[in-house]
Amino acid sequence: MKAFVVEKVNEKEFVADIKEVSIPLCGEDEIVIKATYSSLNYKDALSSVGNPGVSRNFPHITGIDVAGTVYESTSPIFKVGERVLVTGYDMGMNTRGGHAQFVKVPASWVARIPDAISDKEIMTFGTAGLTAALSINELIANGVKPESGDILVTGATGGVGSIAVSILSKIGYNVIAISGKKDRIDYLKRIGATDVILREEFDIETNRPLSSEKYAGVVDTVGGSILATALKQIKYDGVATCCGLTSSHELNTNVFPFILRGVRLIGIDSVECKLEKKQAAWEKLASRWKINTLNSITNEITLDEIKNAYDNLLAGHAVGRYVVKIQD
Repeated sequence: MKAFVVEKVNEKEFVADIKEVSIPLCGEDEIVIKATYSSLNYKDALSSVGNPGVSRNFPHITGIDVAGTVYESTSPIFKVGERVLVTGYDMGMNTRGGHAQFVKVPASWVARIPDAISDKEIMTFGTAGLTAALSINELIANGVKPESGDILVTGATGGVGSIAVSILSKIGYNVIAISGKKDRIDYLKRIGATDVILREEFDIETNRPLSSEKYAGVVDTVGGSILATALKQIKYDGVATCCGLTSSHELNTNVFPFILRGVRLIGIDSVECKLEKKQAAWEKLASRWKINTLNSITNEITLDEIKNAYDNLLAGHAVGRYVVKIQD
């Protein structure tokens, strides 16, 4: 079968390309998926250059997402021919990932694809869409309603950000987007943002512990000083979710937003969260949260085009989502 394989040359050098490898053998309580689509995520791009915080076992197949049909199963839960997907857990990190024609995983990692959504659509969502859905779930569960006020989405041209903007807009929220890409303002408004703030205009150093109240909620995908600034601007009893660190993994803030305004900061993890929670999110994404802007935020590529796409992701030039067609 064909797969996108990363190999270690020495401690600092890695090479990656399409290779022919053996189809995996199905072990106890495992399934082998005949992959139809996968996607690209920032974590995949880091894995492709040997980032030790993501992948330590080489040779390695990238891809933390995959969708397809059950090709072989030793699990009583899944039958051959069922449409399934996997996102997260250890797939594509230190076990073989989804950028291959056949993918072996433990049955406990597998979710069923809802009938109302195609393999391509669910992989356009992928880990990014799941993370966006989990973030929005937390806003809603903590009482942030459309009438509560504006929602700020940071890193809005990225995968999670783009999908969050689109879903929030669809379900009635007024969305303010932050981006460092001036040439993508029209794109963000097209997918649902009411207004766009450029990153350099938002990320301004200030020693003030609080700013004026502006946002009922924040979906943060970048961390660092952007999140720190956003926390100071959240309204009383507001909520921020945090799922990324492309700006920085450090958060230099103070306690005033939390003790004077009752602000809540909620971490979002789509990797190890319970399968039942993932399945519920997929059901929403396939129905009332299914967005009509999927084509606008999607770049479809093949296995052979992954390498160039990784370069764009690592350089910060990517917009929206890359979905990878593996085979029919």
